[in-house]
Amino acid sequence: MRLIKSTHADGGEKHELAPPFRNPFVHDLRFTTLQKLQIGLMTVTLFPIRLFIAAFMMLLAWPFAFIATMGRSKSAVEHQCLWRKVVDLALKTIMRVMWFAGGFHWISIKGRQALPAEAPILTVAPHSSYFDAIPVTMTMASIVMKAESKDIPVWGTLIKYIRPVFVSRSDQDSRRKTVEEIKRRAKSGGEWPQIMIFPEGTCTNRSCLITFKPGAFIPAVPVQPVVIRYPNQLDTITWTWQGPGAFKILWLTLCQLHNEFEIEYLPIYTPSEEEKKNPVLFAHNVRRLMAKALQVPVTDYSFEDCQLAMAEGQIRLPVDTCLLEFAKLVRRLGLKHENPERLLQEYGNRARKLQGERLSLEDFAQFLDLPVSDVLRDMFALFDESEDGSMDIREFVIAFSVVCRPAKTLVTMMLAFKMFEAEEDGAITENELMCMLRTALGVGELKVSRLFRAIDEQDTGKLSFESFRNFAEQHPDFAEEYLYSDNAGFGGSSSSHASSPVVNGFCADFTPSGQDHRAPQKKLD
Repeated sequence: MRLIKSTHADGGEKHELAPPFRNPFVHDLRFTTLQKLQIGLMTVTLFPIRLFIAAFMMLLAWPFAFIATMGRSKSAVEHQCLWRKVVDLALKTIMRVMWFAGGFHWISIKGRQALPAEAPILTVAPHSSYFDAIPVTMTMASIVMKAESKDIPVWGTLIKYIRPVFVSRSDQDSRRKTVEEIKRRAKSGGEWPQIMIFPEGTCTNRSCLITFKPGAFIPAVPVQPVVIRYPNQLDTITWTWQGPGAFKILWLTLCQLHNEFEIEYLPIYTPSEEEKKNPVLFAHNVRRLMAKALQVPVTDYSFEDCQLAMAEGQIRLPVDTCLLEFAKLVRRLGLKHENPERLLQEYGNRARKLQGERLSLEDFAQFLDLPVSDVLRDMFALFDESEDGSMDIREFVIAFSVVCRPAKTLVTMMLAFKMFEAEEDGAITENELMCMLRTALGVGELKVSRLFRAIDEQDTGKLSFESFRNFAEQHPDFAEEYLYSDNAGFGGSSSSHASSPVVNGFCADFTPSGQDHRAPQKKLD
């Protein structure tokens, strides 16, 4: 596979084929010697004081939130009497002192926050850290949270004060109920507090805006886009999948003398009739408006791509893998199947019969039973390495297998061996192993000679799947030892990966499972 960059029109919409300049799910934090000395000094001086004050402010806020939530109705909003206004002001003040203690000494605010009756939903982006809770505490807006969070001591009480909309994992119909509750609140004429939603659904490094989940736009009501920035010289804020962990981010941020934060309220966005019927189109248009304000690109990457990049298979994807781009095209073509195992078996059998025969674009379309389109051309170009208008369909099947089951390395390799192995001895050559692994990793070049020689102890020049599997079982970290050390672009060690990719933000996704997440094929204004 190869990285390519070409912009084309698809039904009036322009799509960037190349991935963004930076992987949005990776944060590489490096320090100068002076910065290391500063962090060391702050760790033993300012850090413990700030941490103590922040914890004390959280505990101080608890009794106020507890009193305010006692006996409160879940389906109606109480009149904002004097004592409730006092409690609200006290909590905002306490939270502001907490952020001040954390180094956020002043917060820059641009624009005007709309009234709940004008825009019942605030869409906030980019989502890059748990410090994004700052605008929540400033506005006391409601958010969408996992139902389990309300049972967390202290934190659960503070959360319940802002009247969140809870999403329950145990309730199969919870997402639909959540959308209905948001609709009910949004159409209350400003009676309920605004709902603040982070439509990206996960944290990124703010280098671009990834796909907005359409859940926030399903109610089809006016929204106010809100953009946030952290214009600090050293980015200790970002909490992504590959990079510093949650506590390290807290430690490093509290060790900075000052942390800047900007929040900008953009004009209210009222959906057109077409957007009301198509929440995906609504989401895309709002995202483009916010990206323009932030001066960052947009990309069709999503949380599902994050799961692909961080999957815990024996082979870890490099930072510049083409497979994120491939996965995006798979979604846009609608190739994901309810039973991917059966589909992959079918693709594998058909690809094996072709015995490496090169396919044209038209042949590729016929293989997938799809019409020729610009999106299909983009996918074809990923595999047309020689730029001669042909591709090896086996490479597509390997890439598709990785996207469908990213953690099952040996299963994908078994499928690859079946397609590449010679009929007479069921073995493959070094060049074929290179092609298989290069495609599974989504890179243009890959050195596999040392790995091949380590497996081929008899120096036969051939490998069977049995020998590869036995070697992988005896050396579970074979990729770390034989591939990553010999090839550039794989970043840090696999220990930096999340153990189980789940949304690393505090705003739960509530998009109904049946909602189409693919980019609309209509022109986006």
